[in-house]
Amino acid sequence: MSNKLCWMSASEIARQVRAGRLSPREPLEAVLAQADRVNPRVNALITRLDESARAQALALESRIAAGEPVGPLAGVPVSVKDLHLMADVRTTFGCKLYEDFVAEWDHPIVERLRAADAILFAKTNTSEFGLVPLTANSIFGDSHNPWQADCNTGGSSGGSAAAVACGMGPLATGSDGGGSIRVPAAFCGIYGLKPQMGRIPHVAFPRGWESLSHQGVLSRNVLDTALALDVLSGPHPADRQSLPAPAESFVAACRYEPRGWKLAWCPRLGDLAADAEVLEICEQAALRFEDLGCVVDEVALDLPDLGPAQQQIVLCEAATAMETAREAWRDAVFPANRKIYDQAQRLTFQDLIRANWARDDYLERLAPLFAQYDALLTPTASITAPQNGTLGPKELNGAPQRSLFWLSYCVPFNMTGQPAASLPAGMSASGLPVGLQIVGGRFDEARVLALSAAYQEAFDWTLVHPPAAM
Repeated sequence: MSNKLCWMSASEIARQVRAGRLSPREPLEAVLAQADRVNPRVNALITRLDESARAQALALESRIAAGEPVGPLAGVPVSVKDLHLMADVRTTFGCKLYEDFVAEWDHPIVERLRAADAILFAKTNTSEFGLVPLTANSIFGDSHNPWQADCNTGGSSGGSAAAVACGMGPLATGSDGGGSIRVPAAFCGIYGLKPQMGRIPHVAFPRGWESLSHQGVLSRNVLDTALALDVLSGPHPADRQSLPAPAESFVAACRYEPRGWKLAWCPRLGDLAADAEVLEICEQAALRFEDLGCVVDEVALDLPDLGPAQQQIVLCEAATAMETAREAWRDAVFPANRKIYDQAQRLTFQDLIRANWARDDYLERLAPLFAQYDALLTPTASITAPQNGTLGPKELNGAPQRSLFWLSYCVPFNMTGQPAASLPAGMSASGLPVGLQIVGGRFDEARVLALSAAYQEAFDWTLVHPPAAM
């Protein structure tokens, strides 16, 4: 019974708990037992909250027995990325400077999860301040890919992705400033949606690169993501970019029929390309939408590489955040981030302005595409999960590449702010997952969710679990 509960969807857990057919303690204990057994293999959970989670579950059970109304995520075990503050819980941001930091208040995403009666049971591993798209830091070390332990989970929401992939809860929080929800989802074989910028409010602490960081969740199930998005979306007084909740629920959007929708499959964004095997797997996945009644056209887009502009924005914001204690930051940061720190000191305000102009130009260039097509399909990442201890390959298909080139399909849609998701497309010959990215028009998570839900219903990826979870 416990093993089945580990793989039960958030939607089903909440439904059964609200109906009184399942005690909120049962899925929690199943997930905690799974974490005891599996987490040492993947290093996904870095702070356990077993006793407070048990107290939450017991209090929820008492409210249900008393006939009180409960929230839409009642009894759902959820883990929280270690960039999201939790009151009275250590939040390290993956940085030695914050190794013993205990927050006094909840991030809005945590606040809303609590209000929805989710059971918050752990914090998840991340890269230092989320700056690197791999999950490793000086406090907790590497997270290990559930499909191959010598590979990384991707980042920076890699602990969340590995936890969900391994049955340690059906939902985990994430954030995405350049692929940090979508890349771990792709590398770990699960679903990850980066919503429209501002859909889920964000109050940054410490400050730094919030102009690109989108908040969201990782899940095994599209409907669970939609349910979480219904709970988490809506304006917040402390976030000037936060958006009103849409009139129709995201769960309802999952029931849309995408038959007749036009999809643009784009294997290359400008000069950007993917590993040949990754491209083949993603193209096959894209063409499966034809089986769902969609029209899929291959398109060529003449677009610039936004990676350098995105990096300049990140560097300028990070440098500003660090300026009050530069030497402390320089000495404490994770080795992979020292180059970022040093580069940040050389940037000017003109660099930042030009980078933001590049965002506007890219959005303008995309407008004709989204006037003609309902969504854009691309690979999520150019490669499969890289080896731990590396930043990934330095060349692709025999050609040299800049560092972290493999993020290049994700970065543009942080710059434009529009919604994008990664869903499992297939497996490489070496046994690693490959993700397909679905990009929607601005403010159009509904179409992304509808396409994702239809794909999952036809080609259900949730039936296969990674070796680390077994």
